[in-house]
Amino acid sequence: MFRTNKAHPWHGISIGTNAPQEVTVFIEIVPRDTVKYEIDKESGYLKIDRPQQYSNVVPANYGFVPQTFCGANIARLAQEKSSKTVIKGDGDPLDILVLSEHHIPRGDIILRATPIGGLCLLDGGEADDKIIAVLAGDKVYESYLDISELPKAILMRLQHYFLTYKNFPSEPNRCEIAGIYGREDCYEVIEASITDYKELIKTL
Repeated sequence: MFRTNKAHPWHGISIGTNAPQEVTVFIEIVPRDTVKYEIDKESGYLKIDRPQQYSNVVPANYGFVPQTFCGANIARLAQEKSSKTVIKGDGDPLDILVLSEHHIPRGDIILRATPIGGLCLLDGGEADDKIIAVLAGDKVYESYLDISELPKAILMRLQHYFLTYKNFPSEPNRCEIAGIYGREDCYEVIEASITDYKELIKTL
């Protein structure tokens, strides 16, 4: 038997019964990719967003949490925690990076991950949080239970990527990291994105 249709990665895949402590993740990009892929919201297939223009390479497996959305509740949290002016959420599913010792050769896969913290990223005044997680069952990274336990070099690498991944030499930097939060706060962010998603679905 075979399927004649494919579940939409954003809407048709469950976030998991143990969220926010463990979540399903759809991976779009892996560290060796020289092209930035992202999900096409209409079809659910991966599309090329842009070739990587410069030397920055995504430092971990990068994707999103299904059945989440960065809307009003995510924006409210970002503003409360950063004291910055936040216009709105960025209108996408909640982004997540998954650390693992294992080489995952390509995107367009789903996996289970354990969130340990996050970066409160503002992109042009829009809330664009980046959850940091570890691959469920990874015998090296599963020992890190909170982002504060990560080696400093790994955390700096994550920050550097998001501060530069949209940079062009002739333009000012549009991204800023307004804060770094730990495991308990990242649970709150995930829950807020789930609420935003439920409110989005009501309007469709």
